[in-house]
Amino acid sequence: MTQPKLKTALDAVLDQTVHRHGGAPGVVAMATDRNGNFYEGASGSRELGKASPMTTDSVFAIFSTTKALAGTCIMQLVEEGKIGLADPARKYVPEIAELQVLDGFDAAGQPKTRPPKREITVNDLMLHTSGLCYEFFSADDLKYRTAKNIPTVVSCSFASIRTVLLHDPGERWTYGVNVDWLGRIVEQQRGKRLGEVMKERVFEPLGMTDIGFTMSDSMKARRATIHDRAADGKLTPLPDLVLPQPPEMDCGGHGLYATVGEYMKFIRMILNDGAGPNGRVLKSETVAAMAEDGLSAMGLASTGWDTSIPSLSNKGEFFAGIDKGWAYTFMTNRERTPSGRPANSLMWAGLANCFYWIDRQSGIGGYWATQILPFQDCASYPGFVDFETTIYHHR
Repeated sequence: MTQPKLKTALDAVLDQTVHRHGGAPGVVAMATDRNGNFYEGASGSRELGKASPMTTDSVFAIFSTTKALAGTCIMQLVEEGKIGLADPARKYVPEIAELQVLDGFDAAGQPKTRPPKREITVNDLMLHTSGLCYEFFSADDLKYRTAKNIPTVVSCSFASIRTVLLHDPGERWTYGVNVDWLGRIVEQQRGKRLGEVMKERVFEPLGMTDIGFTMSDSMKARRATIHDRAADGKLTPLPDLVLPQPPEMDCGGHGLYATVGEYMKFIRMILNDGAGPNGRVLKSETVAAMAEDGLSAMGLASTGWDTSIPSLSNKGEFFAGIDKGWAYTFMTNRERTPSGRPANSLMWAGLANCFYWIDRQSGIGGYWATQILPFQDCASYPGFVDFETTIYHHR
C-alpha cells in the first residue's frame, strides 16, 4: 500500500476511535521505521466539551511507558560495570531489605508477614519477579497499604513503594513498583535525580525535549486531560488530575509527561540498536539483551492482571491466549500476535491508555496515546489493536 493509502486507512482508525458511540475523547498515534516516522495523526479533542483540538504535539501522562526509559538508565550502569544484574538490590537501596512477604491477614484485618526466602536482586526488579505489585492490581496489596497507611503510588513518594511482597522473589511474575526501585538505584549511582540522569543520558542524545517528570509551561499548555469512564460508559474530564509537579520522587515506573513524537525517538533508538542522532545511548549488544525474554529460563510467563480499583483499571490481558514473557523492561510475545506483530517483539502500556510496540525484526514501532481511566479502555485499546493491525496488513 502506498503511503497516502496507508495514511487514509490509519486516519480512519483514529477517527472511528473518537467518533464511534462511546469513543475516546481524543487520540494521537504515530508509527516509525528505523529512519523516521511514516505516520503521525491526531483526532478529537484534548478535553471533552472544550474547543482545544487534539494535536500531534499534545502532552500526555505516559505512566508505565516511563519504565523502558528507566530500564535504559539501569542498563547504562550495567554497561559501565557500576552495577550487576545479579547483585542484591539492597547493595544500592538498603531500604528494600526491609520488605516482607505477605502471609495473610489476622482476624482484625492486620497483615501477617515473614522474611523472604531470598534477597531481591536487580534482575528481579527488571523482570517483575520480586513479588512487588500495585494496589490497583491486587486486593491484598490494597488491603496491606490501607492497614499500614501507605500512600498511593500516584503520590510519587518513596513511602508509596515501601510496601509488601505478595510472594517470594523469583517465584512468579507480578507486575508492580519494581522500576521505581530501579530509579532509586540510578539516583544512588549517579548522585542526581532520575530526571536529570534521563535528560543527560537519554533525552539529549535522542533530541528529546518535550518530556520530563515536571512539565514546562509550554508542556502544561498542551496537556491532554485525563478522563474517567464510568461503568455506564459516560466520560467525565478530570482536568485537575495531574501527577505532583514537581514530584517528591522521580518515579521510574510511571512519572513522565511527554508528547508522542518524543517517545518515537526512543522507539527508534531501540530499532537502531542503541544509536541516536546525537550519539549512542546503548551498545547494540545491550539492546539485544534488553529484548530477550528473561522469564522463559525460569519457567515463568507474563500474564494478565486483576483489578482491585475498577476506577483505575479493568481486568484484562494483552492478546489472551498468546504466550508472553518479559524482557528489560518490556512485555514480549513468544508467538506472532493476531495483529501481525512477529514473535519476540516488545510492547507495553501506560495506565491512562497509552500503548506502544517495538518490532526489531521488521524495523517498525508505534505509539497510541489517549488519556482515559480505567486502563484497557473499551474504545482506546481496540483502537490501538486496529492501528497496529492496519500497519502490518498494508506493509
